[in-house]
Amino acid sequence: MTHRSIGIIVNGVTGRMGYRQHLVRSLLAIREAGGVTVADGTTIWPEPILVGRTETKLRDLAARHGLTDWTTDLASALARDDVEIYFDAQVTQQREKAIRQAIEAGKHIYTEKPLAEDTAAALDLARAADAAGVRTGVVQDKLFLPGLRKLKRLVDGGFFGRILSVRGEFGYWVFEGDWQPAQRPSWNYRAEDGGGITSDMFPHWHYVLEELFGRVAAVTCVTATHVPERVDEVGRPYQATADDAAYAVFELDGGIIAQINSSWGVRVYRDELVEFQVDGTEGSAVAGLRTCRVQHRAVTPKPVWNPDLPATEDFRAQWAEVPDNEEFDNGFKAQWEAYLRHVVAGEPFRWDFLAGARGVQLAELGLRSAREGRRVEVPELVAR
Repeated sequence: MTHRSIGIIVNGVTGRMGYRQHLVRSLLAIREAGGVTVADGTTIWPEPILVGRTETKLRDLAARHGLTDWTTDLASALARDDVEIYFDAQVTQQREKAIRQAIEAGKHIYTEKPLAEDTAAALDLARAADAAGVRTGVVQDKLFLPGLRKLKRLVDGGFFGRILSVRGEFGYWVFEGDWQPAQRPSWNYRAEDGGGITSDMFPHWHYVLEELFGRVAAVTCVTATHVPERVDEVGRPYQATADDAAYAVFELDGGIIAQINSSWGVRVYRDELVEFQVDGTEGSAVAGLRTCRVQHRAVTPKPVWNPDLPATEDFRAQWAEVPDNEEFDNGFKAQWEAYLRHVVAGEPFRWDFLAGARGVQLAELGLRSAREGRRVEVPELVAR
């Protein structure tokens, strides 16, 4: 059995996502599991090189996990011959410049979303990477989560018949930061720093809708900044200049209508922080990140509207849970494994920079729809 070490720059590793999901729950978890094995028996062994701006944070983080390879100098890390992959988990505003450096260095590139701040830049990165012959990937983690994998199984199996509509609810109350600390970083609420829920979540909604139901052909969106003033990490009040809620209707090819509400100003009364209800002629499903419940046409009850009497039916009890039927791994780790197989063995990987650019495009057009108060068509993006 061949052991194949592969150096991976993890830039932005001291941030929440870079540390928790990508280093600990993905790359280190892969090492704990013995690596990733490809078809010819080769075992891929990730060797993380931690990159960030603060030396003390990097040193402490590395020591915590028994790692020794870290630096604040991205250029020197990219110049190393033993580095094959560059991964970016920085704030969006820093991402494009660093990815261009990685392309120029000839490294394969995997990155958090959004790929760039606007569609033109994202598409230009896709073209530059293609011209350089490097293999690219953009995190699309929700596709690998148990609830949506079960939902995809239902779609592929024809459970719904003709799909009519999709309704999504995402969000939770993010504290303002005064009497309780906020659960999200303050830059998320400043447009000048690349914040905003539309830019953050529409790339997710793009790949969920496109992969499960069909291409997004048009968007109509209303955004809001429901909480206009917040308090940052050091106790300073600041004006929230970015949208913290987005209410959108997406028209998909084939006539499917998707409505998705995204908000950091909503209190949760649902089973999970995000849920999608899919209704079709033959059945319906409600999927979250982990669970999925269904109601088939043959067992659909017949409710009768009568506001004069209290409801006597337990509507939730009328749905059946979709079984796991397999073991589900962490979604970020599963996509990392797929990307590593793509780089080392050339296995298919369709979540590339062009896919990431389409997510950026949808966010940009959603914001344009909100700004101009109208429906906006979504043209197809091509790499060339």
